[in-house]
Amino acid sequence: MKNEIDQFALLNLLRLASSTLPVGAYSYSEGIEALVDAGTLDDRSTLEEWIVRELGFGAIRIEAAIVMRAYKACQAKDWDHLNHWNRWLSAARETEELRLQSLQMGRSLLRLLYDLHVLERQPTLLHGEGCHFAIAFALAAVHWQIELQPALLGYLHSWATNLVSAGVKLVPLGQTAGQQLLLHLQPVIQQTVEVVLTLPDEDLSSCSWGLSLASMQHETQYSRLFRS
Repeated sequence: MKNEIDQFALLNLLRLASSTLPVGAYSYSEGIEALVDAGTLDDRSTLEEWIVRELGFGAIRIEAAIVMRAYKACQAKDWDHLNHWNRWLSAARETEELRLQSLQMGRSLLRLLYDLHVLERQPTLLHGEGCHFAIAFALAAVHWQIELQPALLGYLHSWATNLVSAGVKLVPLGQTAGQQLLLHLQPVIQQTVEVVLTLPDEDLSSCSWGLSLASMQHETQYSRLFRS
């Protein structure tokens, strides 16, 4: 029975972290397009440096920390706590572009979970304020019996894969270079999860001004392949 449960959870984690999940992640570059346009990112090395810094000090590390808190709130059926962290994420977004991305992806995932009958609609859940992707991801992970640490690894790996994919198209990089970069990122992702699992509430902060500036500059680019 234990093996069957593990396989069920693994398959659902693979689905949740897959690039084929219909939430529109592929349409966002999270500032990568603006940075390539400005010449800040122009090869595999500079792209890797950017992603490593984001994992260590950026907003994505805090997102993962909120996934953990939402996961625990969902396990306890503490919807007030879940709503609190959803509102916290809205307040923490420094640009409209990043906030809209998070809410659009969360809305799409939540709708998918409803359509798949994974979740039942609950009037007390999120109070109609919109659902951030990190919150919806945590809800799915709990209902699909995915343990917390693998869920966090999947969340961060999915994020990194999306940015590498954007870099492959924009820099441009070859597919092999993209895979080499993802391989190099694996220990960084593991280390980030270890930090997130012990990160207290008072340390929920990030150095994300570079991402915010890149996000705001994207709107004024002459041509754009991505939405952010």
